[in-house]
Amino acid sequence: MKYLHLLWANLRRKKTRTILTVLSIFVAFVLFSLLVAVEHAMDMGVSVAGEDRLVVRHKVSLIQLLPESYESQIEQVEGVADATYATWFGGIYQDPRNYFAQFPVDPDEYLAMYPEFLLSEEERAAWRETRTGAVVGRGLAEKYGWKLGDKVPIQATIWVQEDGSRTWTFDVVGIYDGAEQGTDDTQFLFRYDYFDEARGMAKGEIGWYMIRVEDPERAAAVAAAVDARFANSAAETDTSTEKAFVQGFAKQVGNIGKMMAAVLGAVFFTILLVAGNTMAQAVRERTEELGVLKAMGFTSRQVLGLVVGESCLISVLGGGLGLALGWALVTLGGDPTGGALPIFFMPAPQVALGAALVVLLGLLAGALPALQAMRLRVADALRRG
Repeated sequence: MKYLHLLWANLRRKKTRTILTVLSIFVAFVLFSLLVAVEHAMDMGVSVAGEDRLVVRHKVSLIQLLPESYESQIEQVEGVADATYATWFGGIYQDPRNYFAQFPVDPDEYLAMYPEFLLSEEERAAWRETRTGAVVGRGLAEKYGWKLGDKVPIQATIWVQEDGSRTWTFDVVGIYDGAEQGTDDTQFLFRYDYFDEARGMAKGEIGWYMIRVEDPERAAAVAAAVDARFANSAAETDTSTEKAFVQGFAKQVGNIGKMMAAVLGAVFFTILLVAGNTMAQAVRERTEELGVLKAMGFTSRQVLGLVVGESCLISVLGGGLGLALGWALVTLGGDPTGGALPIFFMPAPQVALGAALVVLLGLLAGALPALQAMRLRVADALRRG
């Protein structure tokens, strides 16, 4: 720290060059923050998906339905602690652009399967007592201004009622919160018994089952046992972990992780060249001064440290400010798509990764110029000057 004033003076020598380099790094880390938030959002909650939960769907396709009677048979499989079900409703609220997940479920079983959905006892009781009752996530309720007691009409795109009506009206009886950041609080849940009684087709059939296993380490064996039980039946099953099931949805739009890695790799390689060139040029311009420092008693390691320190200071200034602004944009701005990315935030591990990249960029950009400065002999330096 005692040489910080010297590093700062070196940065101020070529102010325009320093500012442009810092801005380049700044923009790169703002982009990094936004891209990792998008990548995490496209994972659709994989990071908080239960390690002890499996999903059972139709072997042919997710849009193929399964019999409701499978639940009791699934619960008889060794290693299964509990099972429940859900179905994709796919309705529209006011405008086709208002997209959010809607599922008919068994209230008590679903909340037991997903303890990360926090709902008060009073709201649980109201859901049990209200046939048309619905429970919505906090994020969804805030987006549309819903409160307890509101009636919400949903226009069906798939499930028409027996009387031909496409309008399903639900009463908001509960608003759930997520137990941790990353929990999906944009779901719209309503009672399966009401849905099954009112729909005009496919009665007694559901979309998929969720299973809680007794031992997560035996999840693969339990999944195989479930599929074996329904092998050669009219509705064979395909069982996978909840994380694999959620990732399957995310990968429908491509391998987001690889695309993000490619973009960020190209950006950081370019910024590394920019920062490295800046440091190399700075060292060349100060060859005589470095020789004088060595003549005054500075060791080769101290000179190396000064050059690397200057490089890291530039990187920290640009990268730190970029991470800070990126985090603020993600945290305070929220989902920029208006609902397509409900789980939109910058996880703590990604913030730590960004900080590590800031330091790594500074070290790499200053490595070669620092080595050159360290190996510089006093006589050669003064002669060049």
